[in-house]
Amino acid sequence: MDVIKTEEINNQVENEQTQAVLDRKLLSKKELRSAFWRWTFFSHANYNYERLQATGVVHAFSPVFKKLYGKDSEEMREALKRHMQFFNTEPSFGGPILSMSIAMEEERALGNEVSEQTINGLKTGLMGPLAGIGDTLWQGTLIPILLSFTLPFGAQGNIFMGPILFFALHWIIMTVIAYILWMKGYEQGREGIQKLMAGGKLQYIMTFSQTLGAIVIGALAANFVMVSTPLSIHLSGADYLSLQTDVLDTLVLGLLPLSVTLITYYLLKVKKFTPTKVLVIHIVGGAILAALGLIVNSL
Repeated sequence: MDVIKTEEINNQVENEQTQAVLDRKLLSKKELRSAFWRWTFFSHANYNYERLQATGVVHAFSPVFKKLYGKDSEEMREALKRHMQFFNTEPSFGGPILSMSIAMEEERALGNEVSEQTINGLKTGLMGPLAGIGDTLWQGTLIPILLSFTLPFGAQGNIFMGPILFFALHWIIMTVIAYILWMKGYEQGREGIQKLMAGGKLQYIMTFSQTLGAIVIGALAANFVMVSTPLSIHLSGADYLSLQTDVLDTLVLGLLPLSVTLITYYLLKVKKFTPTKVLVIHIVGGAILAALGLIVNSL
């Protein structure tokens, strides 16, 4: 009996010691929030072609590593080296990659079997797909929708309801989304994102977002790309046939603005011109055509 009691006491002490280690190592929301804000503000602070966003990752992970491994410890130095590998993704929607990496680092610090290759493999495998999702939902959907609200005010000279409101809404929405995804990534771990990537809901969301973004961009182009021609065709006597109202608008309403939009798309997507080159082409081409009297009201 004494032997059994001794074993029970030893097991209890060992469990208490193990739990103390777990409690000591477990991350709090303070470290998670600190890592999130560091990543939000410094993900693009220091670029190089060898590592790209890796220095931003290490800067974001610093408070986490201090809690997990202790400041100036050999484990912390190894963790910093581990995450100095090349990394590049869309910061807001790609944030869960890093919060999942934090969860895996926590498991590793607690003594669980999580290899360095597993952590780097997670980052390498997900940074491309989530970057594609982020760029689609952010640049292709959210920005056009916000522009559809604020651009009319900006065109009227209202600075508060135009550019300032656009900036405020954009920053608030993206920050809220990024924070929620960051916390969910830590809570769900790598299994959660793998389930999301394997399911059919993600493809549905992507298709819906791309379609909605295209519709909004088309509506913006129809309302804010203004190109018309003053040319007319002399018939007989004093009769004239307006090329714009009597011909082009009869065939396809907004044909010239649509043509300018499609040309812009062709130059950007097919010819791979930079936005600066396309802008110069529009300015120079519009100035020449306007000087020749071929177009008016070009924007």
